[in-house]
Amino acid sequence: MASSPVTSQTTDPALSEKWLLFILAAIQFTHIMDFVIMMPLGPQLMRVFQINPREFGFLVSAYTFSAAISGLLSAFFIDRFDRKNALLGLYLGFTLGTFACALAPTFTFLLIARILAGAFGGVLGALVLAIIGDSVPEERRGAATGKVMAAFSVASIGGIPLGLYLASHASWHAPFYLLTGLSLIVLFLTWRMLPPMRQHLLHHVPEHPAKVLITIFSRANCLWAFGLMVTLSLAGFTVVPFLSPYMVANVGFEEVELSYIYLFGGLATVVTSQLAGRLSDKYGKKKVFMIAAVLSIIPILVVTHLPQVPHWQAFVVTTFFFIFFGARFVPAMSLITSSIEPRLRGSFMSVNSSVQQLASGLAAFLAGLVISNEPGSQELLHFGTVGIIATVFTLVSMGVVMKLRQVS
Repeated sequence: MASSPVTSQTTDPALSEKWLLFILAAIQFTHIMDFVIMMPLGPQLMRVFQINPREFGFLVSAYTFSAAISGLLSAFFIDRFDRKNALLGLYLGFTLGTFACALAPTFTFLLIARILAGAFGGVLGALVLAIIGDSVPEERRGAATGKVMAAFSVASIGGIPLGLYLASHASWHAPFYLLTGLSLIVLFLTWRMLPPMRQHLLHHVPEHPAKVLITIFSRANCLWAFGLMVTLSLAGFTVVPFLSPYMVANVGFEEVELSYIYLFGGLATVVTSQLAGRLSDKYGKKKVFMIAAVLSIIPILVVTHLPQVPHWQAFVVTTFFFIFFGARFVPAMSLITSSIEPRLRGSFMSVNSSVQQLASGLAAFLAGLVISNEPGSQELLHFGTVGIIATVFTLVSMGVVMKLRQVS
């Protein structure tokens, strides 16, 4: 069978590329939903397990710290395998980890299950982006990245509201059972529909894993890419994990109403994320990133200082927060994917995933240290300080992105 995943199955390369992106988006949808469903479940988990914001922040960061470690370890060998085989192995592990989350009877069991899910789920995102880099030409890479990253929006539109509905009317276990079932379907489709993906091995000369990492960490461009990932994670995931608890405790939302935040935000970003990708290809990825980053500062500061307001006003603010959160992330990920040649891309993206997950975990942990409860009530304090921290890192990311150059 031919080595190219885009052309080997059909005489119509465009059709084959669409199927490839559909499967990658489905994989992205499930592992992103597994991560983000923890955020809106925050109020219920804190109540059921009787944990405080700091412990909830640790529950979120446990997934990301595990993903960071596994991403670093996978960099030693990920480029030595057929991309399809690596994808199937990682996705099977992720599915088992998600099933363990569904079964969790205690906080400690859930914590361990999140570590297991993170060990596989974090690397999945890196491998998906590496496959896009291998399979889609640079002139279409922004649009392709936007389509796959729109999985976050689809998860927000359908997955998170449905998960919250099940959690509210059954238990917090229910969303993870649903996700396990979906993951099994996607695993089967991936096995049946994806061709072998060995194009990156055609000109690959086996190197000692340590030499690969030394090569990656000795390149200034790779270090700038990691720097962009760190600053973007700190600019977003200081805010996101505590958005739902803040809306309940401070703005006056009921837990069941949280699904509308993600519904409206997802409906908007499923369009704007793809638009950001197309604009990035047309006008330049750095230019689109800079504009989106500047505009993102406004909803960051507003949402983290939001008092009790009519719900429709809160929906407007949170929707714009998600729009610009995604609009800056799409061109950034396209730039990062293009910052290294194909032979090292899998290892590089695994390390980048490790950096992203570690930074996201640190962001959630940092926010958990800053935020506290109002004595005698559930109201959260100092979320505005977290918004200022996110704004500072947004500005820093704008300086970092100007140092990054595209290689392939």
